[in-house]
Amino acid sequence: MRRAPDDTPEHSLPTNGTISAIKGQQRNPERVNIFLDGVFAFAMTREDALLQGVRIGRELSIDEVAGFRARDTVSKAVEAALRLLTVRPRTEKELRDRLRQKGYEPSAIDDAIERIEGWGYLDDAAFARLWVANRTEHRPRGKRMLTQELRQKGVDRETIAETIDEAEIDEVAAAIVVAEKSARKMSSLDPIVARRRLMGQLARRGFDYGTIKTALDRVLGETEP
Repeated sequence: MRRAPDDTPEHSLPTNGTISAIKGQQRNPERVNIFLDGVFAFAMTREDALLQGVRIGRELSIDEVAGFRARDTVSKAVEAALRLLTVRPRTEKELRDRLRQKGYEPSAIDDAIERIEGWGYLDDAAFARLWVANRTEHRPRGKRMLTQELRQKGVDRETIAETIDEAEIDEVAAAIVVAEKSARKMSSLDPIVARRRLMGQLARRGFDYGTIKTALDRVLGETEP
């Protein structure tokens, strides 16, 4: 009997019947394919098959088959989310967006997110702290830009405000770091041109005018009133 692919269109699969075979998948030993009356019906994890009492000879109703398929969709969504989290931390919004792009239904996404949150793998506050710390160390920027970035990631305003306050960011010091690095590359430019370009760069990093002026005065020298 040929093993059916895991992504066989659901409309072409049997909706009920007697379990005639349980076969391990070649590409993923942790998953098994379930056959009803000789025809591939659905797939699931070995662990879930054991817990749910799936065995050869058991008759499955339409509702039971639909339930197993729904459970497996959630399992797949969880696996996809965990793979994304191993690459880098993500917010709930980012995970939801990526799972939606992969074609998962809203109900499966909700269940997957709930399961991952229960395991403690999804924490927007922890993500925000890591994001701010990483930016501050490697790519300094102003509080305004940090707030905008975290909002785009789906972190709520209260969490953002608390995170940035706790970080005690010295915006002038951060702007000086950026300005000094860029100023070295502009040493051959006219001072006025260099200052103008640095002002634009720092503004794009989210620093306000007062912070920019203070930083540039320290790096390039004060301008005449």
